[in-house]
Amino acid sequence: MVEEVEFENVNFAYDIDVPVLKNISFTLKRNMKLAIVGQTGAGKSTIINLLARFYDPDEGRILINGHDIRDIPLASLRGCMSIVLQDSFLFSVSIKENIRFGKLEASDQEIIDAAKSIGAHDFIMKLPNDYDYMIQEGSSNISIGQRQLISFARTLVANPEILVLDEATASVDAYTELVIQRALKKLMRNRMTIIIAHRLSTIRLCDEILTIDQGSIVERGTHEQLMRKKGLYSSFYRLQFREETGLKA
Repeated sequence: MVEEVEFENVNFAYDIDVPVLKNISFTLKRNMKLAIVGQTGAGKSTIINLLARFYDPDEGRILINGHDIRDIPLASLRGCMSIVLQDSFLFSVSIKENIRFGKLEASDQEIIDAAKSIGAHDFIMKLPNDYDYMIQEGSSNISIGQRQLISFARTLVANPEILVLDEATASVDAYTELVIQRALKKLMRNRMTIIIAHRLSTIRLCDEILTIDQGSIVERGTHEQLMRKKGLYSSFYRLQFREETGLKA
């Protein structure tokens, strides 16, 4: 069971002359929700790439339960986490089989229960052949929001110990976001979660927020603490959420 994830003085560069992450350190405990915010190119997604070992740090260590992830078999490491992207991919098979990719031995009832829990069941039942409805190439026959809900159901079936949400609500309209937010709360319940996001409703669910600027952590704290600091996070918040919050820029 994953009890702790720790980044310990992590440095990384895709190009040796252009550092992307500089001395990144943070600790994520069991059931904790952590948000990482910052401008495009600040290094947010690189943190996730390192955690999943698509790359290894140039300096420093990433630890799970005190063990360097380089010493953990790759299949075991990736098997304990799920990453939900802004543009989730669905296969050109039925909705049922898309959800079952989260757990190949899942029963039909497990799939239905996950879809109900996430809030996808009702729209699925309105489709021709419901759970046997075939997804076309590129998911062209369902909406972006429906695609995300199906991917959430797939993730819930997988039951990962570490959940990563990478801008998972960025491409949906306001109404669909409300539906997805309810699904996210269910998905994150009793689960270690890292959220890369800019939507207020997602960020405010978190126990801690890290603000990344040019590869470094420049602020950390809760939403309320960072707003009181009136630093980069506060400026980012006012820019992104002025209409939603009523704050003046």
